[in-house]
Amino acid sequence: MNYALLLKQLEQILSSETYLISRMANTSAFIYENMPDLNWVGFYIVKDGVLKVGPFQGKVACSDISFGNGVCGYTWKMGKTTVVDDVHQFEGHIACDSASQSEVVVPIFKNGEMIAELDVDSPCLARFSAQDVEFLEKCASLI
Repeated sequence: MNYALLLKQLEQILSSETYLISRMANTSAFIYENMPDLNWVGFYIVKDGVLKVGPFQGKVACSDISFGNGVCGYTWKMGKTTVVDDVHQFEGHIACDSASQSEVVVPIFKNGEMIAELDVDSPCLARFSAQDVEFLEKCASLI
């Protein structure tokens, strides 16, 4: 996969958009269209002390996730990207879609505070390579 080219395309798509939700919506659609073997791509936004579901592609998602709960809550607590090769082995995993087997969650910071997360799920075990994770982190940094 040519992640450098995809990143340039995403940068171009987002270049004139300043509204956060629109940037998230197009980013989730772009990743969902361009990375194979995914069943959910979206954002969770920190609001009122929980992670609230934001723009996404895929099946209906959990609306609220508490600090420390599931992979998203764990990422919020730890403040760094979390890669889970087998979500069924992750204690406290929240199964919004039982088809999900692996997951990557990337925190998004503004002025040193986490404001959102990019959450990407796959129906394949150990789906995400180091290159995939680096690409997703770069996509999240564009938000």
